[in-house]
Amino acid sequence: MITLSNLTKTFGDSTAVNAIDLEIANGEFFSMLGPSGCGKTTTLRMIAGFEEPTSGRIELAGEDVTWTSPKKRNVNMVFQNYALFPHMTVRENVEFGLKIKKLEKARATERIERMITAVRLEGFESRHPAQLSGGQQQRVALARALVNEPAALLLDEPLGALDLKLRKEMQLELKSIQQQTGTTFVYVTHDQEEALTMSDRVAVMNGGNVEQVDDPRSLYEKPRSEFVADFIGTSNLLKVEVETWDGDIARAGLGDGLRITCRESGDRASAKTITVRPEKINVHAGPVDPGQGSLVRGRIIENVYLGSMTQLIVELSTGERLIVHELNDDSGGPSEAGTEVYLSWATDHSFVIEGAAKAPDQQAALPAGAESL
Repeated sequence: MITLSNLTKTFGDSTAVNAIDLEIANGEFFSMLGPSGCGKTTTLRMIAGFEEPTSGRIELAGEDVTWTSPKKRNVNMVFQNYALFPHMTVRENVEFGLKIKKLEKARATERIERMITAVRLEGFESRHPAQLSGGQQQRVALARALVNEPAALLLDEPLGALDLKLRKEMQLELKSIQQQTGTTFVYVTHDQEEALTMSDRVAVMNGGNVEQVDDPRSLYEKPRSEFVADFIGTSNLLKVEVETWDGDIARAGLGDGLRITCRESGDRASAKTITVRPEKINVHAGPVDPGQGSLVRGRIIENVYLGSMTQLIVELSTGERLIVHELNDDSGGPSEAGTEVYLSWATDHSFVIEGAAKAPDQQAALPAGAESL
């Protein structure tokens, strides 16, 4: 549905989007995820036609629209502030675009009714935006955009103004509406949980570059760079020196029978950076046999109760700190601060990072005001 080829946008001497290539499938819920100033909204605005690229190509359904005006592109955009007309009712807001297009009345009525039903606003047609909750206003904005049957709907952090509980509810509703309509959604967010919850695939952006494009599970379980591992969820990064190989299992000895293992079928370099997720780590009061897995020793220095789980910060003898998540189901190991513990995890839970994290000064420095683009 959407193809971006070598797409670049510069502001003066600063590069906001750096020669990115993306393909977004028809009917896909695709998210662009990253911190402020990473270029995700600039990319979205170039797809919409609100920003002209410095170079590169944008195709929509096989047609080159790089220099086509926004009103001639078959896409609609939903913003964080919804931009509803306060003097119009829900129905009038939804039908506004169809009036501009002068669609035949019977067809327009059928589309309006279908969209109001899709966003579950039956009975609210005669209300004005001020009489609606934030979630209802957001659904009106969605209906107004979808009623025009765009090839793609572009959404720029549309849930950012909602409270946490409502935002979580709307995440599920958005995914349901997207599946029901079959419209291609391109969604911009800095909220990792939001992207993982709703998306078929996610592009993680950093400093104007695309670090990784993958499905949510692969992004979380198999990050390809330190930036992705650190930005998606909570992760522990460890730099190790491989001492021995056992087939495709690399072993880094730490002395006293302690070791870290990882699986590596390609690169036999001795220096490795691995990531292990906090929920994959087991806590033990004493030494255990981890089989082919990893075993390290440390001391709990912090204990944080988080409701369904407890977060432990464990300092190793090397000075490195690991974050551990233990479910509060009375089956976990020791958790009191100051306690000496052993941590173990399976070999396959040490995932090897191929890339390197970008230092902050390597990221594109945008001019004043450009971060909002």
